[in-house]
Amino acid sequence: MSSTLQSVPTLGTHPTAGTDPSRSETRELLSHATYDLLVIGGGILGTSVAWHAAQSGLRVAMVDAGDFAGATSSASSKLVHGGLRYLQTGSVKLVAENHHERRVLAKDVAPHLVNPLTFYLPVYKGGPHGAAKLGAGVFAYSALSAFGDGVGRVISPAKAAADNPGLRTEDLKAVAVYHDHQMNDSRMAVMTVRAAVESGAVVLNHAEVTGLRFTHGKVTGAELRDRLDGTEFGVSARLVLNATGPWVDHLRTMEDKGARPSIRLSKGAHVVMKRKVPWKAAMATPIDKYRITFALPWEDQLLLGTTDEEYTGDPADVRATEADIQQILDEAAFSVKDEHLDRDLITYAFAGLRVLPGGPGGVESAKRETVVSEGRGGMLSVAGGKWTTYRHIGRTVMNKLAKLPGGPLNEDMEPQKLLPRRMPLPGLANPNAVAHRLLVDRDPGTRMDPLTARHLASHYGSLSFDIARLVNEDPSLGERIHEDGPEIWAQVVYARDHEWAQTADDVLRRRTTLTVRGLDTEAVRARVEDMLARRA
Repeated sequence: MSSTLQSVPTLGTHPTAGTDPSRSETRELLSHATYDLLVIGGGILGTSVAWHAAQSGLRVAMVDAGDFAGATSSASSKLVHGGLRYLQTGSVKLVAENHHERRVLAKDVAPHLVNPLTFYLPVYKGGPHGAAKLGAGVFAYSALSAFGDGVGRVISPAKAAADNPGLRTEDLKAVAVYHDHQMNDSRMAVMTVRAAVESGAVVLNHAEVTGLRFTHGKVTGAELRDRLDGTEFGVSARLVLNATGPWVDHLRTMEDKGARPSIRLSKGAHVVMKRKVPWKAAMATPIDKYRITFALPWEDQLLLGTTDEEYTGDPADVRATEADIQQILDEAAFSVKDEHLDRDLITYAFAGLRVLPGGPGGVESAKRETVVSEGRGGMLSVAGGKWTTYRHIGRTVMNKLAKLPGGPLNEDMEPQKLLPRRMPLPGLANPNAVAHRLLVDRDPGTRMDPLTARHLASHYGSLSFDIARLVNEDPSLGERIHEDGPEIWAQVVYARDHEWAQTADDVLRRRTTLTVRGLDTEAVRARVEDMLARRA
């Protein structure tokens, strides 16, 4: 564990955070000031830019039409990875850069949220790649990370099957092994929003842009509508950043009706299933020359996917269809035994949209790169990107802002090179130490469930102590939300008062894992909605 990790405070010494401003108070803040930067879109790109911009000393506002990371940014494969398949296209430098960012996130920025994960890459008779090629590939992959996670190698089918009893062994010739990381993307997003706010940003979710403000032909803000109560208001800013993901071209046409499409979309669907046996490693099975299907142990479940198909519909309508689910199960069956793919084990299915640069060729072979463009009215649009390199993307955008005509947006703006390169996300702490403290620092006669303690530690870090304090004040909040999951009712209160949760889906799907576990029953949802209605 990195030496930069903070010491873990006791329950009695950890400072209590105040309740976040109400929506009406936030709207007032947004309406009565001129910001240096208005970020529209609170996904991977928007949250990173807001965080870095606020650190730089800019006055930052960020809004999202839905919840933070409410669309594609919480519908990823949950991986922080170097990109093994990029080696196939010769993108060696890209893989090395991805590895660097992956290790910084895991060691210094978010070790409480990013977890190491071993991957098995099975080689079957008649498969698209041979054992020698994949063995060389995983060795090169580990070399590009300076062997920081060990050496990529090839192991026997028997060894792999002992670790993963669900592995299909018929016609299995060998298994290549490599290492990456995974995380809960929704929790990463919430923590990044919190980091931006702690640096001075003002944020509001469920606030839809209905139009842009113009001054002498230049975009100088946006008109918005609060989707929860219909209130209309506006935000003025010296610069507007369009980070709306699949909707990036929609906002570009608000700026310029003649703007040509700049992106294309690829749908990626996933299926979440109950696990019948332990999975000590993730499975990454080649389907063809370009695609890999994953079977990932995640949140005590098995996460399967993903698909990669062009999508031309309304981004708001994207979902995992029956055809997607069947494709995912069929592809998983290449390497997973049938009894682990029973449809009765499915708890959840979801889909998101990858934003890819426009151009020829199929989406499966398109470059996964970030594109920054400037429109006729001066609005910047940023599209593409992934969680692994989201900090790098934020810095890239900030470097562009520093070079805009007319100078920096704010005379006090700090150059990126002078800022800490590895600023941690809130809650930084060793999750093992946090879990231990949650178990031992209890009032006499009280006890926290070990599964709950571990869950809190690995999703909130040291902020878990704020949740534990809520339980000390009201023991009923220490009860599990659902008997089959680790989460407790104090997390709902915390999400409501400190994490901008406004709707039941905000809580159940993105602040907690109740939905992905298939535990968001009508009774659970009703009580969550009641608790949200009692917002202070």
